[in-house]
Amino acid sequence: MLKKSVRTLTGLALVLAAAGAGAAPPAGFAERVEQLRKEFGVPGVTIAIVEDGKTTLAQGWGVRDITTNQPVDADTIFFTGSTGKAFTNAALATLVDAGKIKWDDKVIDHMPDFRMWDPWVTREMTIRDLLVHRSGLGLGEGDLLFLPNSTLSRKETVQRIRYLKPATSFRSGYAYDNILYMAAGQLIEEVSGETWEQYVRGHVFGPLGMKNSTDSVADYLANPNHARPHSRSGGPIQGLGTQTALDNNATISQNAAPAGGLAISANDMSRWLLTQLGRGKIPGNDKNLFSKDQSEQMWTGAVITPTPHYPAEFAVAQPHYSQYALGWSLSDYRGAQVVGHDGAVLGSQATVALLPEKNIGIFIAANSQDGEIVRGLLYELLDHYLGLPQNQWPEKWHAFKINRLNQAAKQVQTAEAKPAKIGPSLPLGNYVGEYTDPWYGTIRVSKAGEGLAIEFPHSTGMEGPLTHYQYDTFKTNPTLKWVEPAYVSFSIGADGRVDRVTMKPVSPSADFSWDYQDLLFTPQKLGS
Repeated sequence: MLKKSVRTLTGLALVLAAAGAGAAPPAGFAERVEQLRKEFGVPGVTIAIVEDGKTTLAQGWGVRDITTNQPVDADTIFFTGSTGKAFTNAALATLVDAGKIKWDDKVIDHMPDFRMWDPWVTREMTIRDLLVHRSGLGLGEGDLLFLPNSTLSRKETVQRIRYLKPATSFRSGYAYDNILYMAAGQLIEEVSGETWEQYVRGHVFGPLGMKNSTDSVADYLANPNHARPHSRSGGPIQGLGTQTALDNNATISQNAAPAGGLAISANDMSRWLLTQLGRGKIPGNDKNLFSKDQSEQMWTGAVITPTPHYPAEFAVAQPHYSQYALGWSLSDYRGAQVVGHDGAVLGSQATVALLPEKNIGIFIAANSQDGEIVRGLLYELLDHYLGLPQNQWPEKWHAFKINRLNQAAKQVQTAEAKPAKIGPSLPLGNYVGEYTDPWYGTIRVSKAGEGLAIEFPHSTGMEGPLTHYQYDTFKTNPTLKWVEPAYVSFSIGADGRVDRVTMKPVSPSADFSWDYQDLLFTPQKLGS
């Protein structure tokens, strides 16, 4: 009899919860976040929620840094990765409103030195094309120009775009890239006379009152209330092993900041969410950051993007459509329109999601690579605001991720357990030399004791000894332990000398930004 009464009361509670959906964050949500954070081993989490023009949650959980245990609060800045692409678009929107550019202007009309591989594409590329991933470049192509760090300036990086061979024809499909957002940042400088950093501070952060947020590595490190990135290393592949606090080199290179170099707090992000939902209106006054017309442009899909195919346990969350707009992804979640973007960079994860029909905005970030807590909590909040029952999304995403990583680890362990006991086919000194790829630049292979070592001159931390794997393939052992190791394969020509060098990530689960497979090195100078 008691159990039946409990069921009846529970059913009534669900009905009432559905009827009042959207009124506030879920009951017990703060405790739920803390429970998941501890269970998954995530150092710190921050969340902002806005509803109907008001901030209903801005809070931090856990610690900024596992070596100091300083607590996260609502003003702690977290790296937000590619969610920052929308900020670069907002900066461009202010220039459109000012009459200085149009979205469909040709890039070379404002940046005459800009070049793509194909001269026709160079002439036809518009500002909009820079922003919607339809250039013909491959997935993540060119990301090694900023990963794990780079001594190249933004202008120098943009000048190397001309050497990136397209993977498809222009505007024929979608492939996510970061390097053209670097070009967009450089374009802002060419048009405004201010660097991208100066322009974002003066024309976006300043007007919105985002007082703690940063757009440069130096300012991020100077803010004592910043969340330090963390990653799992020491396991068979990246993502498995002990949670480790990354050093100060684990920050996005400044040349790539327009693609995802912002660090933002929950309090500051709430103002951004309110502005987006207000279609450009700055919260608390009658001014606009950008016009409603530009808001419409930024939320209008330009490219159809592939919809992900989820396993059975995620089937109800499978989107029916997916598009990319100007720095925003457009899709549906269980019948509701979602305008959002994910971000992941060097030991940090984030997501921003807007439910325009409900006038609700959500921001979640973690200072680790444990993206399942970000994705899972987002789905949990979406369900809540749509009046749907709780679905244990974080636990499901966690189990799915760990299973996927373990499978990838087994593949690597199997491959490396029984390499062919053949090679190398040349004396080690014959592999020594400098090798050049047109877009990446020069790498250097040298003797190191009884073996070989490799250097990547404009990216510190990738260097290290080369371990022979099989045939004429060696494996990198990067100094920075969070760098994805790679196989380096030397091809021997008819004259018995190295005539090309290619690379490939060791882990099948490596992020696309480790685009070793796009490199083709040829000898510049052989011999020690």
